[in-house]
Amino acid sequence: MDKAVLAGARSVAEVGGRAPAAAPSQGANPWPIIAITCIGAAMGQFDASVVQLALPDLALVFQTQETLASWVALAYVLAFAAALPVFGRLCEMFGRKKLYLAGILVFAAASALCGIATSLPELIFFRILQGIGGASLGANSIVILNRAAGKALRARAMGYFSAAQAVGVSLGPIAGGLLLGFFGWQAIFWVTVPIGLIGAVAGWLILPDDTERDPRPFDWPGALLLGPALVFLVVVLNHIADWGLMSLPALGFGIGGIVLLALFIVREKRTASPLIDLAIFASKPFSLGVVAVLLSYALLYGMFYLMSYAAIRGLHETPERAGLRLSAIPIALGIAAPFAGALVKRWGTSTLALFGMTLAAAALLVLSLVALEATPSRAIGMVALAVFGAGLGFFMAPNNSATMGAAPPAFSGEAGALINLARMLGVSLGVASSASMLHWRTEVIAGSSNTDIFFYGHPMLGAVETSFGLLFVLALIAAIATWWRRRLAPES
Repeated sequence: MDKAVLAGARSVAEVGGRAPAAAPSQGANPWPIIAITCIGAAMGQFDASVVQLALPDLALVFQTQETLASWVALAYVLAFAAALPVFGRLCEMFGRKKLYLAGILVFAAASALCGIATSLPELIFFRILQGIGGASLGANSIVILNRAAGKALRARAMGYFSAAQAVGVSLGPIAGGLLLGFFGWQAIFWVTVPIGLIGAVAGWLILPDDTERDPRPFDWPGALLLGPALVFLVVVLNHIADWGLMSLPALGFGIGGIVLLALFIVREKRTASPLIDLAIFASKPFSLGVVAVLLSYALLYGMFYLMSYAAIRGLHETPERAGLRLSAIPIALGIAAPFAGALVKRWGTSTLALFGMTLAAAALLVLSLVALEATPSRAIGMVALAVFGAGLGFFMAPNNSATMGAAPPAFSGEAGALINLARMLGVSLGVASSASMLHWRTEVIAGSSNTDIFFYGHPMLGAVETSFGLLFVLALIAAIATWWRRRLAPES
């Protein structure tokens, strides 16, 4: 990173009244603290992946379109994304441990409420509450992990963190398929309640108390601009196939989201106490890393969304078998992620990440061409899903580590929050864009304009295969961002 840029970013932080992040305590064992953050990471990813598998079933239960049912997933990630910068700032004002524990308890309570919901609007509302609890976890987890591990252990800790996320994602399809098959969709929410309570008790006993406080006032105007901007833009992504690109709702929400986002940027540049200090983006390697984080999660959850419909609606598989099919992705990701942390010193973070994204892109090509059609090709498809997951495993941990390392030291809190924000926006992008793409392709392939039709069989498989092209484009953009960052920061 350019020394002048780093110095400039640090000086901006000092003017704003922020002190550099505290170093980890000397002699303290960081691994129990890292383990606590991993519990929260696994819990959040389990919930996100298990819901993806339930979306086709929820569309039938509530007799609604796929794009409307997808809001059960999107409500969570949008609430998470909108609330994340808010909690990132509140944690600096009131302490990370308190809000981390509060986030786990809110998440667990909202999970229980989701399990007793009686309508789609109720379920979506409770998912919003769940997302708010998840945001309090996400605003803290990477920062707590980074401070506990320090620079020497950061790559390994990020590897375990990514592996914990992969474990949560892996268990989601497997456990979700069994729960859906034997107990119904309500059970997929109840199962996270005891995990949340265990995490809260462990966090209360193990996490260190905060001693630093940031006295700057909270930026309420910034928070009120950012949340609606994100919601408007994701609404357009999710419903553009229903409305049409040039329709009044699409134009209204799209322009409204862009205007609100522009006003947010102007506000953050002018206020002395910003919700997100935009000076952090003076580091181009950090900015490119955040883009790559967003795209990698868009790939993962876009794939979950498409394959859920391919397995259940296209191949007519039971939820149990569909869950086992989807689990090939996160299991391979979970195996690859710890190896990625160990290989960083030999290959470098950017080189390893570029290799991983190349694997993922190659797997997407195979899936789009031969993976879902004839019976012999389905074995190839399972291998391609595993290669896709392994590619993301080799990509995510090195990319997260390099992105944190590229942030100026005075901005470690913002860096962790922004990485988690990019992750959840990536989930939104993946689910929303895949839902719209799938809806459009089923109409084209089936030759029908009736949006109330539920497609079964070959039209759904063809629609999924062609929708993989969208994910391939996202993988190419992520690879280009990683290559560019490698040129700017060759040492990573």
